[in-house]
Amino acid sequence: MQEKINKEVLETVILSEETVILSESEGSSNCLTTQQTSSDGIYRRYFKRPMDFILALIAIIVLSPVLLIIAILVRIKLGSPVIFKQQRPGLNEKIFTLYKFRTMTDEKDEKGELLPDEIRLTSFGKTLRSTSLDELPELFNILKGDMSVIGPRPLLVQYLPLYNEHQKRRHEVRPGLSGLAQINGRNAITWEEKFNLGCRVC
Repeated sequence: MQEKINKEVLETVILSEETVILSESEGSSNCLTTQQTSSDGIYRRYFKRPMDFILALIAIIVLSPVLLIIAILVRIKLGSPVIFKQQRPGLNEKIFTLYKFRTMTDEKDEKGELLPDEIRLTSFGKTLRSTSLDELPELFNILKGDMSVIGPRPLLVQYLPLYNEHQKRRHEVRPGLSGLAQINGRNAITWEEKFNLGCRVC
């Protein structure tokens, strides 16, 4: 899975994040919520959600041919269901259902158990992931109000108990279709850097 990280790595992130917090002065916290101006608050309260809705709706309409073509290709190459659903934590740690195009087959061994992910992930699925086309159905999550256009990427539910108080602040805003980690290197940066960047949009 694209966002799958093990517990050991996340605990390392937590330790490094605590070090960063201790080394920063009170006036320059890693999370920008402490420096929000009143205009930021007004924007988030009254304008951000309507803008997210409008932008997602426009994107769905404009990209509808692309969505349809990808859906058909996924059905032919990978099977059904076309949409992969997974539980993720969102605003205030509320659990919601995340939508993506599926990128793996349902191949099973002789015991009826699913084969390892690396076997079920086809070249077509890898292409969808590398181009982020598998994430286009998240536009519907934005319409529903589960997500925003810009925000920290939603991680897996099982990582919630591992967050420290600072890291929990990523759930003070809606998770995003894209964020600072995606525009600052994505897979070219470490998980520590991704986590820090995800916290900066709080």
